[in-house]
Amino acid sequence: MSVIPTLDSANPFADVWSTPFGAPPFASIRPEHFRPAYDAALTLNRAEIDAIATNPEPPTFANVIEAMERAGSAVDRISSVFWNLSGTMSDEPIREIERDLSPILSRHDSAIMLDPRLFARIDAVFKGRHAAGLDAEQLRLVERTHKSFTRAGAALGEAERTRLAEINERLATLGTAFSQNVLKDEGDFILLLENDDDLAGLTKDFLSGAAALAADRGHTGKHAVSLSRGAVEDFLTNSTRRDLREKLLNAFLMRGESGGPTDNRAIIAETLALRHERARLTGYKTYADYKLDDTMAGDTAAVYELMESVWRPGRLAALRDRERLQALARDEGGNFALAGHDWRHYAEKLRRADHAIDDGELRPYFELDRMIEAAFFVANKLFGLVFEERHDIETYHPDVRVFEARDANGEHVALFLGDYFARPSKHGGAWMSAFRRQRKFNGEQRPIIVNVLNISKPSPGAPALLSIGEAGTLFHEFGHALHGMLSNVTYETLSGTAVSSDFVELPSQLYEHWLMTREVLTRFARHHATGAPLPDDLIDRLRAARKFNQGFATVEFCSSAFVDMDAHMSENVPDPMALEVATLARIENPAEIPMRHRTPHFGHVFAGEGYAAGYYSYLWSAVLDADAFAAFEETGDVFNPDVAKKLRENIYAAGNLRDPREAYTRFRGRLPSVEPLLRGRGFV
Repeated sequence: MSVIPTLDSANPFADVWSTPFGAPPFASIRPEHFRPAYDAALTLNRAEIDAIATNPEPPTFANVIEAMERAGSAVDRISSVFWNLSGTMSDEPIREIERDLSPILSRHDSAIMLDPRLFARIDAVFKGRHAAGLDAEQLRLVERTHKSFTRAGAALGEAERTRLAEINERLATLGTAFSQNVLKDEGDFILLLENDDDLAGLTKDFLSGAAALAADRGHTGKHAVSLSRGAVEDFLTNSTRRDLREKLLNAFLMRGESGGPTDNRAIIAETLALRHERARLTGYKTYADYKLDDTMAGDTAAVYELMESVWRPGRLAALRDRERLQALARDEGGNFALAGHDWRHYAEKLRRADHAIDDGELRPYFELDRMIEAAFFVANKLFGLVFEERHDIETYHPDVRVFEARDANGEHVALFLGDYFARPSKHGGAWMSAFRRQRKFNGEQRPIIVNVLNISKPSPGAPALLSIGEAGTLFHEFGHALHGMLSNVTYETLSGTAVSSDFVELPSQLYEHWLMTREVLTRFARHHATGAPLPDDLIDRLRAARKFNQGFATVEFCSSAFVDMDAHMSENVPDPMALEVATLARIENPAEIPMRHRTPHFGHVFAGEGYAAGYYSYLWSAVLDADAFAAFEETGDVFNPDVAKKLRENIYAAGNLRDPREAYTRFRGRLPSVEPLLRGRGFV
């Protein structure tokens, strides 16, 4: 069966895939296949949209809204593969295609979203929706579709629509350039450790991965550190070489601000100006007002109120910790003022003193395979899912693992791909994405979900041992994955993670809580060599230490969130770096705690628009997740089946069927309180 009739049959995107579960045939897909596939699919999609827009029949839910749900499936299938590979297997051929495609796809999307003929029919269905006999999900789909078109500017005049299309195209080009610049800065840099003195303080497991990286970069017999966040944080924590810590942190903080061809500062200034112009064209005072109009928070006042309520006690806690860390450094003979490259190093020493916990002591108990099993175990206890590894399904890289998820009745639920190790072709950070999203309309479709992490790969034969932070990231991204896998809606537009940006982090951040439960630690935190469980007293100390260094974590995050909001609240930002400095001064950010994401490499905000004027979402969701986990704790059973059932039905499986406030209230019986978050961080 041909998917794109005009495409050469030798192109793997031309036909339905006969692979197990219809997974992408990665071994057959080459870079040269994408452009002809896109050209044919975009032509087909334009014809589909034109047919909807010019249909002589009166507009109805079926011939407008459902017809749009069917349209574009060929483009979506190509995009799901291409954009996932551009994030995980980015080489120059892929990057070149990405640069070429970004403006083309933007023009295509704008032509649809700004088509006055199409919008007239959508608007007619919207106005008659209450008399059309639609069910709740159909009504929600009509309203979400109409809102997306009005926010895009579909109701504006021709001149405004033309300008919006130009802005969208330019922003797509800028976002691609920003992302590729950061990737190049990350991929080009290594800190080469030349001799034994350079290795002081580093753990055996870290050195295993550092040796493998050095060999991969042509420095066999030496050690190297990349700019992946996990490697940087590990080095800053354990290395006793203050000069090397400073060198590595400076390189990490200066990504995208080199002054050379990968410098992102001009890109950021233009991006902010264009976003502001687009917001004004669509009737909003600032881009932040535009973005927050379609979120759970609702407006900028609510966001700033939340950030201030957490920032104030978090900053005070960080200042108290700073004095203790400075005293510790002084007691060791350190005749220097504490700096950003010192905080993690001395905080780890303080954690050992306060809680008798050593990161090096913990890592052997948090082996990657066992943490994957732990994440699967929690999904089974909460939702009845069972995961089985499959070796008969093609992947895009040898490191990628594939698992089939089945329900309690043995029925197929989803495919899950885990891509855990860092490599130069992979963007930094961690994320969840989909090669296919769930739907029931237009043919039952089960999801294919991928988690991408950047764990340092050990040398051959050595175990991959995780820090507590890395294990938390694994659970976090798997929470996102479950949001995609458990989706149970009719229409793909409302499926899985297609929710507001300040609600999408609830399923992921909530899932992190189960990692630190006694039930999970006792069962899965086992020594990689001996199989011995994490000692009970160490579990007690680990759980007691959850509030440790929360001032640092809060300041590190909130400083980035404040800069993001201030930038998008401003009408003119000719110098983004000056704005960053001004914001940090306004909030009195402790100089010893750098922003988690400085502006020149703030990919959440400038490599696309997902978290633009929205980085606060992690904090908003932190309020939700602390309150949601308390629902389990209040029963005395962190796997309480009744609470888990409500969680699945109203959060993980519900997609965007309801307004997020309604969805949360259906689960919890009320809206959330900030108290569990402040209590969990030790601020009250």
